[in-house]
Amino acid sequence: RMESTGVVSKIQVSQSTAALIRKAGKGHWLTKRDGEVEAKGKGKVQTYFVEPRSHSSSSSSSVVDDPDENEFQVMDEKTRRLVDWNVEIMKKLLKQVVARREALQKIDRKSMKVQNSTNVSPAMGSGTVLDEVREVIELPAFDPRLERNTAEANTIELNTSVMIQLREYVSLIASMYRKNPFHCFEHASHVTMSVAKLLSRIVAPSDGVIQSAQDGRGQLASTLHDHTYGITSDPLTQFACVFSGLIHDVDHQGVPNTQLLAENSPLVETYNGKSLAEQNSVDLSWRLLKQDQFEDLRNVIAATAPEMSRFRQLVVNSVMATDIMDKDLKALRNGRWEKAFSEGSRLGESMEVNTNRKATIVIEHLIQASDVAHTMQHWHIYRKWNESLFLEMYTAYKAGRAGQNPAEFWYKGEIGFFDFYIIPLAKKLSDCGVFGVSSDEYLSYAVKNREEWEHRGLEVVASMIQKFETSNDKLCLDKVSLVPKEVSLLPKEVESKPLLDNADETEVETTEANIQECNSQEEEGETSGPKLYLQI
Repeated sequence: RMESTGVVSKIQVSQSTAALIRKAGKGHWLTKRDGEVEAKGKGKVQTYFVEPRSHSSSSSSSVVDDPDENEFQVMDEKTRRLVDWNVEIMKKLLKQVVARREALQKIDRKSMKVQNSTNVSPAMGSGTVLDEVREVIELPAFDPRLERNTAEANTIELNTSVMIQLREYVSLIASMYRKNPFHCFEHASHVTMSVAKLLSRIVAPSDGVIQSAQDGRGQLASTLHDHTYGITSDPLTQFACVFSGLIHDVDHQGVPNTQLLAENSPLVETYNGKSLAEQNSVDLSWRLLKQDQFEDLRNVIAATAPEMSRFRQLVVNSVMATDIMDKDLKALRNGRWEKAFSEGSRLGESMEVNTNRKATIVIEHLIQASDVAHTMQHWHIYRKWNESLFLEMYTAYKAGRAGQNPAEFWYKGEIGFFDFYIIPLAKKLSDCGVFGVSSDEYLSYAVKNREEWEHRGLEVVASMIQKFETSNDKLCLDKVSLVPKEVSLLPKEVESKPLLDNADETEVETTEANIQECNSQEEEGETSGPKLYLQI
């Protein structure tokens, strides 16, 4: 593909190869090619020319001096630690995937041999990613024999090649995130962290219950399977959720889809004007995964074509669910929720279809909640990420990529965001009944932060304006929309829910503090306590 679009006497490489060259410390060899090229089977892609040279002879056009080329910056220590953390989480889940697959092989080796003969990744097809979204994703039915034959995940050893490829893949994904204040790799890592936390709140209770009553293992596992709509019984589903959190904002440009539409971005034509950033993230991440260098990793994630197809379906539904601004998609999701959880939801369909429908909806809401988890956590975390998002939107405004100064709507906009999205979403986490105490924590923090913002929001906005204003463009507090006096706090019966208000500011200041907290809890066997304050 590179040769068919090449230029005489120049070496052309793909984006992923350029990332590897950059990682090797030879970024000064790279020159970003003007415009994208049409690659057979992949569409328009950004490529680079490679010219070995010394640092002193690098030209002004090299990637080093290209301010737009943020994705190939040398990985700093903080990013490396985030990569390590993501790899560790995904490694644990992959071990569970392998353990469950080996149990299936024990149960029916003959059928597994037939399935393994088609160990390929499904093609993306001629349609868009959005076209692949399904109302119901079929999860594996409960099989009590699996509970008796599944080995402990910590006894599984992944091949060295798989671990090398997993780390390489996560590193490249990190490099494909732009250096936005909010939509960056650190945000993706926090989303992954929140997904892992919510999954642990589903999975953790089963471990103690099942291990404490071996005689009733099958019956208890069956009950747990039904209660969580099959999510606990399928490690591949759990891995897909974490994977989706990792990739969901790859290549985000720091502006919303509406701005990309206004600018007539090339993505508009590619994705028919819908969910531009989200579909682009899935396509870029999937194309990277399909490269030959990740064959061993793909084979561990999904050993058969049906497994890979289900994995992709879970990823597509999850990442597309993060587009919360598209009114049509929101209406469809709300309709699916009502169909799944309202009284009489089983009318006209089998229990199996109804259970899979609920599982699909729960997975989508899990990723949605994780994407905005900072609004449902401690005030200091909320403030940190709220400021990052304000800076990102203010930067876009200063660059002429936004029609309105965010300072003009930020205060009232946050109140509306809490009232019409965050708090209803937190309530749905509780209503679906699978997340236990986490749903109460999330709702309590959402209500508390909403109240705190109503009292202190104007002051916060003023401080952000002062922080980000420039000498040639002074901003004034009178530009900020004031909240009407008739706006009241939420009902007392809602605000009376217990709050985890004993956090120390130093515990929630950085990502690394959260990761260390998480690791220390795992070592102590405390995986679901309130000390882990997440950020997104």
